[in-house]
Amino acid sequence: MSLLTIDEPAAPVHHAPWSAQHPVWALGFRPFYILTAAFAALAVPLWLAQYLGWLTWPHGGLGWHAHEMVYGMAIAVIIGFLFTAGRNWTSLPTPHGAHLAALAGVWLAGRGAMLCAPPLAAAVVDLLFLPLAAWPLYRVLKQSGNKRNLFLVALLGLLTVANALFHAATLAWIALSPLTPVHAAILVIVIIEAVIGGRVIPMFTTNGAPGSKPVVRPRYDRIALGLTAGASIAWVLALPGALTAALMMSAACAMLLRLAGWQPQRTLHVPLLWILHLGYAWIALGFGLLSLAALGIGTASAGFHALAVGSMAGLIIGMMTRTTLGHTGRVLKAGRYEPVMYFLIQAGAVLRLLAQFVPAAWRNGALLASGVCWSLSFVLFLLVYTPYLWRARIDGREG
Repeated sequence: MSLLTIDEPAAPVHHAPWSAQHPVWALGFRPFYILTAAFAALAVPLWLAQYLGWLTWPHGGLGWHAHEMVYGMAIAVIIGFLFTAGRNWTSLPTPHGAHLAALAGVWLAGRGAMLCAPPLAAAVVDLLFLPLAAWPLYRVLKQSGNKRNLFLVALLGLLTVANALFHAATLAWIALSPLTPVHAAILVIVIIEAVIGGRVIPMFTTNGAPGSKPVVRPRYDRIALGLTAGASIAWVLALPGALTAALMMSAACAMLLRLAGWQPQRTLHVPLLWILHLGYAWIALGFGLLSLAALGIGTASAGFHALAVGSMAGLIIGMMTRTTLGHTGRVLKAGRYEPVMYFLIQAGAVLRLLAQFVPAAWRNGALLASGVCWSLSFVLFLLVYTPYLWRARIDGREG
């Protein structure tokens, strides 16, 4: 008679953070979501301290602030999201392990260079990241025959060109305001938001909001996206104000009509959903404000801050929380902290917009309040979500 042998369960293997086997390097969203939130929480207070005269450093200024909100914060989360989505789209591995850690290191080097290095050295280091990150995404899309998403690589290429123009303008190699390519980059990111949002927000709403039946009209969506692209091109090329205003307002109305079909009113009790709908709505408001600015009414700054703080940051915090929950094996349900993050980022957006219109004596107070709300939102994300991103999936699956 043989004896039954019962082995002790294997102890979990723990890897050091600098090891390529550490869970944080398993998939793109993990390190880049942590880096995005940490950088966002620090960069805005740093900019405000300089703007208010509390701090000086030789390489700061409005150009640094505008550039880093796009090519520091936004690009990091976009790459983290695309690496994660790319693996789902193709069933092929996107950067992970040592490759992913190296890319994160290049991104960090770019942030350090933009903060401390001379302009030419900063340009060289900063320009490395996007091409190095776009190439592996292109490779897996091409290898799998996934032509539907290859346009995203093209848009990353446009963002690289805009970044190069920013640095050329900063170095006085070309006669161009450094803000112009940053504005162009924001508009490219809006197009990415509009395309990806149109794919996932109706689907998420169907799955997460009982009784909802979002309407997706492919032909109308193509028209809305075409108007968005056309309005963006008109703004960047500084076409006549009346034409640009008409295109901007048409795009704003198209975005609102598109959103209305997704039934945002059904999501009011589902924080993981309403933050996405609200972030998308800010696109329409931003384009509306840019339409007025093209006619000499108001300022372009108001429109671009609506797009960057309201839409871009709102969708970033919404997508980071949702995808982190899903890709770490957790239930797609907001806890007590997610609504606080969302309200804070929206309050920051509203206050930043108000700072454009309030009397000058109140402007600094509005900017400070906006910055506090912004940073608290991302600090809260770090406190709650870093443990999720740092550890292996709770369901034992890869990723």
